[in-house]
Amino acid sequence: MTIRIPGLALTDHTLQVPLDHSDPSGRTIEVFAREAVAVDKIDQDLPWLVFLQGGPGGESPRPLRADGWLGHVTKTHRVLLLDQRGCGRSTPLTARSTAGMSAQEIASYLRHFRADSIVADAEIFRTRVAGGKPWTSLGQSYGGFITLTYLSQAPEGLVGCLVTGGLSGLQASAADVYAHTFPRIARKNAAYYERYPDDVAAVRRIADHLAEQEVLLADGSRLTRERFRLVGSIFGMSYGFEHVHWLLDTAWDGEEISDRFRQTVLAET
Repeated sequence: MTIRIPGLALTDHTLQVPLDHSDPSGRTIEVFAREAVAVDKIDQDLPWLVFLQGGPGGESPRPLRADGWLGHVTKTHRVLLLDQRGCGRSTPLTARSTAGMSAQEIASYLRHFRADSIVADAEIFRTRVAGGKPWTSLGQSYGGFITLTYLSQAPEGLVGCLVTGGLSGLQASAADVYAHTFPRIARKNAAYYERYPDDVAAVRRIADHLAEQEVLLADGSRLTRERFRLVGSIFGMSYGFEHVHWLLDTAWDGEEISDRFRQTVLAET
């Protein structure tokens, strides 16, 4: 079924694919993807682009209108917004779906949710939904890592690749890469406190409270000082300083951490 939202026509596709692509006759799972095209180009024979979301563990965007990068690219392409296996409307990978499995069974199951399986899923969608012609990939963050696997595993399926912020190093380890971010993190924190000097005390008050009190989030997990620090990862975004500042603005309900603050931190961490 195709629906229309402002500027876009959206068509849902759900396919049965092998859990283990090396065993096509074995257990299957569902993988979902949503096709998006400009409403004035529905009947045109456009080239395809597959969007590979970041994460890992990120579902594809749920469009609200034809804006941003999706509004731009649907002027020239049909876009497949792929919910990578385990995410979104694809067969979920959750505590519920792995209930009753041993640790070894869970580990074996997880091996089927790596980039190589995601690429194999994408190739099935390219064949069955996109007409079989090579398409362009757009990999965001972890989607860039999937792109490298795609280029190694099925280059014949690609006419071009676009990557935004997700390329693995050839020699550097993850620790090497993170070490390069530490000075930038320090500069970002200094710039934040220069813009909002009163937040020094606000952050300290929350950190001290978390050290002294057990603060639980809605899922039952504990909000620790270390977890609280992760909120600052959004400083990498252009709006990050303001986002954190206004989050701190609603942190308290009397002498307790507010429910609103807990909900936001849970979602972001």
